[in-house]
Amino acid sequence: MLSHKESLNILRKTNALLEGHFVLSSGLHSPKYVQCAKLLSFPNKANKICKSLSSKIKKNFKNVNLILSPAVGGIIIGYEIGKLLNIETIFCERVNKRFKLRRGFSIKKNARVVIVEDVVTTGKSSLECVKLIKKAKAKILGFACIIDRSNKKNLKIKKKVISHLKINIPTYKKSELPPLLKSTPISVPGSRFIK
Repeated sequence: MLSHKESLNILRKTNALLEGHFVLSSGLHSPKYVQCAKLLSFPNKANKICKSLSSKIKKNFKNVNLILSPAVGGIIIGYEIGKLLNIETIFCERVNKRFKLRRGFSIKKNARVVIVEDVVTTGKSSLECVKLIKKAKAKILGFACIIDRSNKKNLKIKKKVISHLKINIPTYKKSELPPLLKSTPISVPGSRFIK
């Protein structure tokens, strides 16, 4: 199992932990951004992190038979976790700003589903996935991610989030920006606002 320090070191080496002024998918502002796509672009470095997360999922959720991930960020990590656990893995994607199942994907009635994401800040994407699970009359077992950067103030998920790594990174509403962030140019990473 990787230590917190070793995990942060991998994030830095793969340029997955960025510094600046970022507007997150949630709309919140932050001085740091975790770009898990950069981590996952180095499969040998990401492998240990994926194994750690898959072990935690196996320990915390019983009889999982489907992994659902939100596109775009969750696709690769969902696939890797599904491969490690030998579980069917699908993803949903935005159509007119709402998550939908496409490409022939479906959720069977009574399926036991875990939502797997790259990063959780507020849990908004995961909760949008829950709607698809409920609509299919399936069971949501829980939530998992590589990086949990949520805090009690911003997290909208009421169940426990299983993560490989918990990182405390401050987030701010636009109206509450500290002076340093106000003077730093904004970057909008992530995929929520892709047209």
